[in-house]
Amino acid sequence: MKNILFIVSALFVACNSSQKTVGEQTSVAQTEVIADPQAFAVTITEKELKEHLYIYASNEFEGRETGKPGQKKAVDYLKTNYEAMEIPPAKEDGSYLQKVPLEFPKVPMGSIMAGETEYELGTDFLTFAPSAGNFDEIIYVGYGIEDKGYSDYQGLDVSGKLILIKSGEPVNEDGTYVISGSSKQSVWSSRSDAPGARLQLARSKGAKGVLYYDPDNYDRYKKYFDYLKESDKSKLEIKVEEENAALVLLSDNMIKNIFPAIKETQTSGSIPQSMSLRIKSNNEPVSSENVVAVIRGFEKPDEFVVISSHLDHIGINKNGDINNGADDDGSGTVAMLEIAEAFKQAADTGNRPKRSIVFLHVTGEEKGLLGSKYYTDNDPIFPLSQTVANLNIDMIGRIDPKHEGNRNYVYLIGSDKLSAELHELSEEINSKYSQLELDYTY
Repeated sequence: MKNILFIVSALFVACNSSQKTVGEQTSVAQTEVIADPQAFAVTITEKELKEHLYIYASNEFEGRETGKPGQKKAVDYLKTNYEAMEIPPAKEDGSYLQKVPLEFPKVPMGSIMAGETEYELGTDFLTFAPSAGNFDEIIYVGYGIEDKGYSDYQGLDVSGKLILIKSGEPVNEDGTYVISGSSKQSVWSSRSDAPGARLQLARSKGAKGVLYYDPDNYDRYKKYFDYLKESDKSKLEIKVEEENAALVLLSDNMIKNIFPAIKETQTSGSIPQSMSLRIKSNNEPVSSENVVAVIRGFEKPDEFVVISSHLDHIGINKNGDINNGADDDGSGTVAMLEIAEAFKQAADTGNRPKRSIVFLHVTGEEKGLLGSKYYTDNDPIFPLSQTVANLNIDMIGRIDPKHEGNRNYVYLIGSDKLSAELHELSEEINSKYSQLELDYTY
């Protein structure tokens, strides 16, 4: 059975890794490390896996699409099973659920007042993010570049200010470019990279808002803006909580009224123009959750081995057909429940692992690895610096044409990429206990 390899490997990673302890530790009662992990691995049975999977991949769960009712049923099913097994939640507040705030990006709504004149979003200017603030002046920062020995920010304090930047880059009298020192343009003239680089630099300087004039590419941005405004196909993303300066793209008409001399003006300075940005988010929020449980280790409880799988699938298609996702990743999800039960039985008989085992069911995998990204980048419940390994289980429930007639195999991905020790451990444990064909195709 494929998942025996995972529990045996996890047991040995949890118990025998040579990684040094990090952080303070608390003692947990323990007799001795288990001598034979198979005594608990055999509690994982085909019968129980099928019982779980026939429920988890049933029509009742509606394909478990992120944020939809079926995904909520999946989350509740996992939570209920961990409660029944008396495996504690990972969060300090006693919850198994790690909320993952998501949203469908939409073009924002609003306008800009410059003096007594109101400018309309989508006609006079463009932006793809909310921006607000009242300003008594605009700080003109030329090309908005800082590179090597050149800086448009020299002598300027733009913290909390609204700044104006134009596209392009400075040129010497002989026609060569200042940044490159040659006839070759630098990255600051890149149509795809330059706007983001300027915005990032402005944010690092503390700018509150960024006005950007790029006449050569405004029409391209306008087409994209109009597409997003009419489209319902925006990609689900992790919600950004913090307020950052947004890039506001100005039309020819708007720049002529605000600063008509922008093209020929190279010197940075203040423009005596009041401006009020009133641009609000129009994004569609989506509620979703990771499910996280933990069994604490006895010797190194502050070091963690994470076992993971994704709890979501792709839901119901336009024809009303349910994509049940029995293999992707119902198979990995129910295997995790059985593995967790085996670890719990081991712990209950005095055979607790040395390191803590984290059972992490992530949401939004089908939408772009959102749940796992949120755990690592936004809110790691347990410090990544104290996480020894992550064993991820995905699609272990069916046989592909390459292995027709052979159930005794598993694709093992990445074990030899980040850690020679993990690769050798997997090979050793498989040879001793499972004798699976380890396929390293991927």
